[in-house]
Amino acid sequence: MPHKVAEYSRNSASCRSDELHTLIRRLEVISAAARQVEHDFADELASVDPQFRASAANLLHYSALRQFDLRTLQGRLAALGLSSLGRAERHVMASLKAVQEVLKSLASGSDHAFDPAPGGFAASSRLLDSHAADILGPKRPGRNARIMVTLPGEAASDPGFVDQLIHSGMDVARINCAHDNADTWAAMIANIRQACEENAASCTILMDLAGAKLRTGSLAPGPRVLHVQPGLDARGRVISPKRFRLVANGHAGGKGITIPVSEVRALRARPGDSFRFRDCRGKKRKLKVIGGGGETLRVECYKPIFIETGTRLKLFRRGKGMDREITVGELPPVEQPILLRTGDWLILHRGTRPGQPALVNKKGIVSKPAHISCTLPEVFRCVRAGEPVYLNDGKIGGIVESVTCDQMVIRITQARKRGSRLRGGKSINFPGSSLRIGGLTDKDRQDLRFVACHADAVGLSFVREPEDVDALLAALEGYGAHPGIVLKIETEQGFHNLVRLLLTAMRTYPVGIMIARGDLAIECGWERLAELQEEILWLSEAAQVPVVWATQVLEGKTRKGLPSRAEISDAAMSQRADCVMLNKGPHIIEAIEMLDNILRRMQAHHDKKTATLRKLSVADVSG
Repeated sequence: MPHKVAEYSRNSASCRSDELHTLIRRLEVISAAARQVEHDFADELASVDPQFRASAANLLHYSALRQFDLRTLQGRLAALGLSSLGRAERHVMASLKAVQEVLKSLASGSDHAFDPAPGGFAASSRLLDSHAADILGPKRPGRNARIMVTLPGEAASDPGFVDQLIHSGMDVARINCAHDNADTWAAMIANIRQACEENAASCTILMDLAGAKLRTGSLAPGPRVLHVQPGLDARGRVISPKRFRLVANGHAGGKGITIPVSEVRALRARPGDSFRFRDCRGKKRKLKVIGGGGETLRVECYKPIFIETGTRLKLFRRGKGMDREITVGELPPVEQPILLRTGDWLILHRGTRPGQPALVNKKGIVSKPAHISCTLPEVFRCVRAGEPVYLNDGKIGGIVESVTCDQMVIRITQARKRGSRLRGGKSINFPGSSLRIGGLTDKDRQDLRFVACHADAVGLSFVREPEDVDALLAALEGYGAHPGIVLKIETEQGFHNLVRLLLTAMRTYPVGIMIARGDLAIECGWERLAELQEEILWLSEAAQVPVVWATQVLEGKTRKGLPSRAEISDAAMSQRADCVMLNKGPHIIEAIEMLDNILRRMQAHHDKKTATLRKLSVADVSG
């Protein structure tokens, strides 16, 4: 019996030795593939900025590593109690070498000591931290992830508001060049610089180029009508009047509802007087004068009114009858959005002709479908019949039925049951089309004159090909400027070309990545978004460049003051990025404070994708 035990032990040892040598050979194959990719991209590596040389090589090593299906290998390494390479992003060759050396030591039965590869574990982590600080600015004490905020127009006119943003936790101020103008941007930046100086704080300025974003054109102006509604209860009964002002034509009305009229001062209207008229619907209505003087009269109404330009208002003196008549001046036109339902048709066309809703005859039959223009006419030569199209951030979907050089006919396949409204300036996405659109538009090139002089970093929107990055670098070189470059990954082409985009951008320093999850989800499919953002996080960490987690973070909190539970979970997950972006909204200060709190709490549990095992209060087993 003892000889059988010995034989079993020898066989087990032999099997274990075979297993170890199999794993060693497998890792040698992967290491050789990584070295080969580095050799194949020698020219690209030679052209990157020296500060990115090691990082670019690691990106190539990681790209080679992920060409293998490692799941079986990972399971076998884990069974031996070894690293399964699940955290190799920042230091691929060092990780591979470390595991190989341990396997060799186990196979030989020796206690072999080894040194990690040069530029290994600690050095690679320091590189990522350094690269992040150089483009995003320093970390806040107790929080590694920075907070980026898209500045509203208020930041140009209210220094106190900007001071609140920075005090609440904003580390990076984002200025979207798709909105406002150079004067507004300059005022925003001046307020940021002033607030930083007064608070001894730091705030990086990122300016996003608008890029070649497809949007709907303008809509035809609607009627010049104003709807005024008094306060109603749940049953539709009036419970309070609606108060507003009549102002002389050309006179600034201030806040609230104002209606311009032909004259005010000469009326000498007094409280208790009233204006009587018929509104747009022919309804008899009355406005009661409650105060005012000079060029303004305060009035109130107790019934809903629809009043339009040219309406005649008759002034009745209290107890004396009608005195005179005035006329309502120019009211702003009411935008008439296009209402689209499933099965409707929409014409997308070239040019600047204002869009209009469908024309419907007396029998309720559409005699002319709705139409609207497209801001980038280049798409008409790229899109094909049968390809999908999404409008207004994916809220409306359709299929392209036919395309000419001037227009495309779209059949709506996705909309709300009661119809979805399409307005001017809304996004258009063609996720199934191969769009050949340059990375820099004429507007981008004009805006770069300002950006090159004032921004710490510039965001390249809708980047698709390495040539798009080349164009930006060449334009900046022409201005003698070297701000940081943030590549916004928001198209399927940009996602698939990420490695080459990074290598091209790394010819300058510093560089970052933004996961623009809104357009990316529409372009690649909502169900794939979680998978895509994981891959972008992996590749960016391998390149040792920081990542900005963007789009709809705590959107409910920012806009309405109350986040959803899903938004809280999303904000917690965002801690794995180096920076988290909040969009503007009326509750932005509270949103910054909430995000700051979440990031600080989650930092105790996660470093990037690695769980950090702090003591859990629920795991207390002490008596």
